Amino acid sequence: MRRVALEEACWFTELTTPWRFTTRPLSRPKILDRYVSRLADFTEFRLPEMDLNGIDVHVLSLGAPGLQTQPDTDVAVRDARLANDLLAETVGRHPTRFAGLAAVPLQDPDAAAAELRRAVGELGMCGVLVNDHTLGHYLDEEQYGGFWAELEELDVPLYLHPGAEPEWSMLDGYPELNGATFSWAASTGGHAMRLVYGGVFDRFPRATVILGHMGEFLPYQLTRFDSRYRFFGENRRLERRPSEYFGENIKITTSGVFSHAALIAAIQAIGVDNVMFSIDYPFESTEEAVRFLDGAPLSPTDLRRLAHGNADRLLRLPCPTSNA
Repeated sequence: MRRVALEEACWFTELTTPWRFTTRPLSRPKILDRYVSRLADFTEFRLPEMDLNGIDVHVLSLGAPGLQTQPDTDVAVRDARLANDLLAETVGRHPTRFAGLAAVPLQDPDAAAAELRRAVGELGMCGVLVNDHTLGHYLDEEQYGGFWAELEELDVPLYLHPGAEPEWSMLDGYPELNGATFSWAASTGGHAMRLVYGGVFDRFPRATVILGHMGEFLPYQLTRFDSRYRFFGENRRLERRPSEYFGENIKITTSGVFSHAALIAAIQAIGVDNVMFSIDYPFESTEEAVRFLDGAPLSPTDLRRLAHGNADRLLRLPCPTSNA
């Protein structure tokens, strides 16, 4: 069975912006060394691990926090262009094994829209990945209207990924809860809900956003969102109930959440056509992810949708007929 993994991180050491692991103080040095060695590698570790576990395609993107924390706008613009050029070269060397999600310099919304157009139209990227907010600015803000219009025009998805750690006093004294354990999901899920309640999908109804980590908690709260929405009065009116933007505009992946209970609940909430397989390489185990996928209690047809069909369709990936 063909397997496409949608949220697979990489980095390029040629960038001015350095990669940094935001939960570094809690991480074991050997684990950090493993991450660093694999982020910038494509052939020594990555492809052999893909082959060993039957992964056909990695959809590559800059690892968090990407360019979103770069304070110098000019550097962000240059690094986005360089990152996309290098990513396109990498995909070009292995076109059947890799695809790419572009980086964009949202520090300058007009430059971000222009780079998105170049990355998709000239370099062949199949979408864009944004690591949460950009220096405290969220994608529902009016300044990003042109960027959303470009996404609609190009008909490519935006993968909204966790980024910098939120500064929450609630977590003071509990650094273990920062990052992937809890805060990233809550922060990224909150960003996605800003898009819903901010009317982004009403203004840009053909826009598509992908959330990783089984939807960052959100699919399991849809009835709650709808029940509370009825009490808001006329302050913030939407064209649909909050839950109706899921599946239609918001898709999810399984990255880093290898639970069949969570998977079935997510599928029941938003539909099997809107859930896609991911690993979260190199931060999660490819072997564990594949074991989770292959053991999922789904029909063969639905399993193929999850493993590759939905991603192939959404990202327009070339799909060999022999790997159905």
